Amino acid sequence: MTLLLGIAAVGILWWLLNNFAQANAAAVAKAIRTVGGIAALGLAALLGLRGRIDMALLVGSAGVWLLGWSGFRLPGFGGSAPKTSGSVSRVRSAMIEMELDHDSGEMDGSVLAGTFMGRRLGTLEEADLRNLLAQCQTGDPDGARLVEAYLDRRFPHWRGGGQEHAEAGSEARGQSGSGAMTEEEALQILGLSAGATPDEIRNAHRSLMKKLHPDQGGSTYLAARVNQAKELLMARRRSAS
Repeated sequence: MTLLLGIAAVGILWWLLNNFAQANAAAVAKAIRTVGGIAALGLAALLGLRGRIDMALLVGSAGVWLLGWSGFRLPGFGGSAPKTSGSVSRVRSAMIEMELDHDSGEMDGSVLAGTFMGRRLGTLEEADLRNLLAQCQTGDPDGARLVEAYLDRRFPHWRGGGQEHAEAGSEARGQSGSGAMTEEEALQILGLSAGATPDEIRNAHRSLMKKLHPDQGGSTYLAARVNQAKELLMARRRSAS
C-alpha cells in the first residue's frame, strides 16, 4: 500500500509539473491544496483501517481544511468563524465594474462603456482585453488599472508581449485611488451590507488582502482601494460611537 501511495504521489507531481508550469500562482496554489487534501483523506482512510483512529481524525481534518469544506468541522478544529458564502467585492470605474469572489478568489467583471459594452471580461480574449485597456487609457485611468489587474491574473505573461508602455502608463497615472469614496462604494468593495460592524469590516478586509497578495495574482491598485474602504468605514464607525 505504501508503494502504491508513493507511485501515485510521483504521478501526481509529474502531472502538476507538466500542466501547471505556465499557470499563474493562484491556479497552482489551488491545485496543490486540492491534491494535498485528497491525499490527506486517503491517508486518513488507511490509518483508520489500521486502527489508528486518533491519527486518522487528525490527518482527515487537515484534508478537509485543505479542500475548503468549511461546513465540516471536527471538535477542536476550525475555530475561526465561518466565512460568509457568496460575498462579492465590487470596484467600479467609468468603464469597468470589477468583481472579486470572496470564497474562490476568482476575478471577473463587466464592461460598462466602449466597444465591448455589456460584455463580461471572462468572455474576452487577450487581444480584446488589450484593446479594452487602450480605450480605458484614453479616458478612464481607474478602469485601465482594473483591466491591467485582470490581465495580470488571467494572462500572467501579457506584459512581456510588448506591453511595457502599459506598465509605464500606470505609473504615470499614479497609485492613488479615484479620489473621494462614498460609504456605499466602500461597502461594495468589501462585500458588506449597510450596518456592518467593525469586526465584520476587519474580517472582510483581512480576507480580501489575502486574496490580493502578489502570490495570488494580486493588484496594488485593488489592495489600495480595499485599504481605503476599510479606513473610511472604520472612521465612520468611530465617529458614530
